[in-house]
Amino acid sequence: MTVLNTTLKWLLQRRLPRIEAMMKQPGVVQQTIFNQLIRAGRRTEWGRKYHYNAIQTVRDFQQQVPVSSYEDLFPYIERVMKGENKVLWPSPVRWFAKSSGTTNARSKFIPVTTESLDESHFKGGKDMMALYVANNPGSRAFEGKGLSIGGSLHQNPYSTNSASGDVSAVVMKNLPSWAQYIRTPSIQVALMDEWEAKLELMAEITSQENVTSMLGVPTWGMVLIDKILSRTGKSNILEVWPNFEVMMHGAVNFQPYRELFQQQVFPSSTVRYQEVYNASEGFFAIQDDLSRVGEMLLMLDYGIFYEFVPFHEADQPFPTALTIDEVELDKNYALVVSTNGGLWRYKVGDTVRFTSLYPHRLKVSGRTKHFINAFGEEVIVENAETAITRACEATGAIIADYTAGPVYMSNGANGCHEWVIEFTQEPDNQQRFNQILDETLRQINSDYDAKRYNDMVLKRPRIHVVQPGTFYAWMKQRGKLGGQHKVPRLANSREYLDDILGKVLEL
Repeated sequence: MTVLNTTLKWLLQRRLPRIEAMMKQPGVVQQTIFNQLIRAGRRTEWGRKYHYNAIQTVRDFQQQVPVSSYEDLFPYIERVMKGENKVLWPSPVRWFAKSSGTTNARSKFIPVTTESLDESHFKGGKDMMALYVANNPGSRAFEGKGLSIGGSLHQNPYSTNSASGDVSAVVMKNLPSWAQYIRTPSIQVALMDEWEAKLELMAEITSQENVTSMLGVPTWGMVLIDKILSRTGKSNILEVWPNFEVMMHGAVNFQPYRELFQQQVFPSSTVRYQEVYNASEGFFAIQDDLSRVGEMLLMLDYGIFYEFVPFHEADQPFPTALTIDEVELDKNYALVVSTNGGLWRYKVGDTVRFTSLYPHRLKVSGRTKHFINAFGEEVIVENAETAITRACEATGAIIADYTAGPVYMSNGANGCHEWVIEFTQEPDNQQRFNQILDETLRQINSDYDAKRYNDMVLKRPRIHVVQPGTFYAWMKQRGKLGGQHKVPRLANSREYLDDILGKVLEL
């Protein structure tokens, strides 16, 4: 075992006692973060507007400061982008994480401060590896390279003194030299702007590297791996990277892809998978126990104060908002954060569900705007992922991508849900796949079941199976290639359905 591998593992594991202390006293940790944020906010225009000098408690904060969407904060963010200081955060802002989102065509620019880089994004990356090593003491991950698929950087459209780009690109650009040394490809390649050209070059470079870990969105990781296999003629990527240990994944639910990766991409029981919840707004959670699939430990000491809003109150300016000591198991909450990047009571747009308390582990259950409720059925992304997974397991199918939305009632006909699905491996019986998907939704969602009763409101789902590569072509047509872009799973309108079905008809 190399000296570098041994040294890095030792350094990383020095953090574990503090993580354990955080798990035991979450409320105390969050109160400390809250106090630090309020002190910093008092020195900003935002803090003066909302009288931060008078805030003594969390309840004061929740009564004085409204919950904000990106649109609410954008006038302030725009001023920061134009070079104004002390608007939302007391220290200068030189970086902005650009997020296209999937519900709004306009790009979002999330401020990234020195504090949020150091105390959230960098700290999260180190803790991710520390927790992985804690699960695998014999790891040799640092004897090879860590592959990460990033975005690109551009000059801030409002100022020459700052830059914007995908959060992964911002983080990569600011990594210390030791971290650059253990990752691949080079920063010059990783930050290339033209996505398809970058993938080709990444495939060429990384096919010759000793890659031992990978961090990225599973769907885009598959695109890169397919290019490497095409280039090398190998049947699976372990023939190219024989020492590969772990895939760190995030941004989309991994469960529908798990079988694909375990059976075809990394066909070995020794390869491990670790989930992370890293957003433009901050690094939120890490899978601390690899045996607890889909569950992540909420990291409470990263300069982020968390509030949890009951899903049905997500659009209210002053909703019921729970702190970490007040949340309950198995309830869907809209995630609201105040951060050391200058976001105040900001709606992230995700919904989460706690699976354990003390320590607080959670699952991302969906998006506040990604659901189907055209008929009162309230189907969320977590429902869809569960149904897709069970249907795949029962029919030997492996999913590549999908999206779904409503078919509205018309001319006396009942409505239904319409799905567009791309398989890597098609089901052995498509009719049975469709049946299990529908039956599972009825089992796990009583509102959907009530609407499906005797086909009174909803008929059986209408399912289209499309050719491999359809979703990639669709995303390319929309100008949304890259690791920061994700296929929208559910929509309460036909916006995505009509667009992609129109694309299929053109092929």
